[in-house]
Amino acid sequence: MRRKWTLILLGSAAVLLVPWMVVLALTLPTSTEVRNWSLAWIGLDVLMALGCATTALLGLRGDPRARLAASATAAVAILDAWFDITTAQAGGDLVVAAVCAVGETALACACGFVALSKGRVGVR
Repeated sequence: MRRKWTLILLGSAAVLLVPWMVVLALTLPTSTEVRNWSLAWIGLDVLMALGCATTALLGLRGDPRARLAASATAAVAILDAWFDITTAQAGGDLVVAAVCAVGETALACACGFVALSKGRVGVR
């Protein structure tokens, strides 16, 4: 019963986010000055590194929680790629961002493979 209500809550959140996205699209500025810019970017990379390490350690131990770590790491990698591309200026910065995004997408795919693997996670 609790699972059903959790799923209903998640579905409701998805529906309620649609008008919120419209509000954001109409009201957010196209550019802004950001404080702690480098800290935000380094933080994403720290999360990605910790996720990779956690996934590897749990996977090598055969711990099924490696799938959860892999899922979270894949999400962080995709977010990092998204923000790399959408915040890069045209030209050389965008090329570097695209190259990084390819690597992050490959990492996300590897994590997805671990997250969706059947049976025991880890090395036999």
